[in-house]
Amino acid sequence: MVQSINTKVDLVIDATSHIRVSDYGKIMIGDKGFEFFNKRDARKFIQIPWEEVDYVIASVMFKGKWIPRYAIQTKQNGTFTFSSKDPKKVFRAMREYVDPDHMVRSLSFFDVLKRNFKMKSNK
Repeated sequence: MVQSINTKVDLVIDATSHIRVSDYGKIMIGDKGFEFFNKRDARKFIQIPWEEVDYVIASVMFKGKWIPRYAIQTKQNGTFTFSSKDPKKVFRAMREYVDPDHMVRSLSFFDVLKRNFKMKSNK
């Protein structure tokens, strides 16, 4: 059985982890950290303490109407990508523990293209 790192739970919501192969489960946001528990396999879980979270990166489309995925970039262990049923509710719960300046938008497809053309023209 997996032991949670949280003592108080703010939000539990259905989610998908996109680390290797998509795993379905639940996200738990609490006072000590962000947790993902797999629905089928109890050994597959992710626990990220709030002290370890560096940035929360959201993929925003249609001016904020749709947020298909978001990632949590940690200070030492890399980036973990998730999607959930109501991502705005997840961000509101995270905002209590993560500095809002560290919650950013990812670059869009066209921003990446513009960046590449600018770099090539500067050379």
